[in-house]
Amino acid sequence: MNETNVSDRVGLTESHVSRRYFRKFEAIMGHLAHVAGVMRAEKHLDDRETEVLARHVAMLTFTFRALSMKYLLAGRDTGRFFGSLTIDNHESGFPTAQELMVMANDAGQAGRHLASMPSADGLKRQMLDEIISERQVPTRTQFAMSQRLYYEELSRGDLFWPRNDPEAIWLKNSPDGKRRSYLLHWSVYDTQANIPVLYLMEVEDTGRHGLPGDANRWPQVQAHLMAQSLGGLKLLTIAKGFDQDFDSLHPKRLRRIHLGPMYSHGYTQQSGPIRDVLAQAAGEETEDWALAWTSEELLSKEVQTEKTGWFGAVEREVFELAPYEGVELGATTRERALILPARPFQVLSEMNPPGFARVKKYVVGAGDRVLSY
Repeated sequence: MNETNVSDRVGLTESHVSRRYFRKFEAIMGHLAHVAGVMRAEKHLDDRETEVLARHVAMLTFTFRALSMKYLLAGRDTGRFFGSLTIDNHESGFPTAQELMVMANDAGQAGRHLASMPSADGLKRQMLDEIISERQVPTRTQFAMSQRLYYEELSRGDLFWPRNDPEAIWLKNSPDGKRRSYLLHWSVYDTQANIPVLYLMEVEDTGRHGLPGDANRWPQVQAHLMAQSLGGLKLLTIAKGFDQDFDSLHPKRLRRIHLGPMYSHGYTQQSGPIRDVLAQAAGEETEDWALAWTSEELLSKEVQTEKTGWFGAVEREVFELAPYEGVELGATTRERALILPARPFQVLSEMNPPGFARVKKYVVGAGDRVLSY
């Protein structure tokens, strides 16, 4: 692989290396949808969570598709330098956060770029003319087409951005109509770990107006949650801060899902047993990977009443922490899983390294096949 290393960053400067990388992630995103279905059947995800996860996976898929168009001609002489995809090749395997930040900026100007570019049909005609009449490879026109396709993908929207603001899904009302339950969901691209992170929070709303339609509370809730969406913060810290700041909103359940790292013998410099597993399993391009999945969950176990002022009182949640490591973990549970093809799973089973026995394994194959161990 032709690499340009800066710390744990590497540029995919060769065309075949870049395209193989995008094909790998296209396959992984497809497998994730099927794994989510198995998790739903095993009660690790409920119906709403499965729908939310599927949506965010689709957003990631569109993001990778856009980036694949942007860097379609990486490593070829296009007449101008346009760089190459930069990935975190140490403990991420995903593109760096900077790639998504640049993409978000490009999206704001996509309309202007498309308006100034020749149409797709015009570029196709120009390529044919260069091939047939001028007998040359139309590399520069191909580059122009790739950039048009990139901006077209951005203009369609529904991509995974560095920050994807909270949305609310109504779940139910209490019998007396005084409490409304919502599932709030949002996601970020962790700028330190360079992996996508999804948050889900179930809240009970005792406000006068429903949360999504409350012009005062809803913008404040969105801003608060995005400000607290840092990988280094414990779920307990996030939930307690939310509970203290919003007297009429009661967080009953908070979940955080880390989608990654993605390990690949051909692209990442992983450490520990997974390195040996992928080294032995290397060979088949479609099986040279493993995707880590970590889910943390915090549950409210009871409610206490706290006095406010002379006559007022508010509800405060008391959260359940895991035994032994609860304070350090800051959550009720944490589950780890590994999604991987059959060949790496076979090697992993044969090696049986310590620490992997309690990690759930989802083995993916052709079509919709997913086996869990």
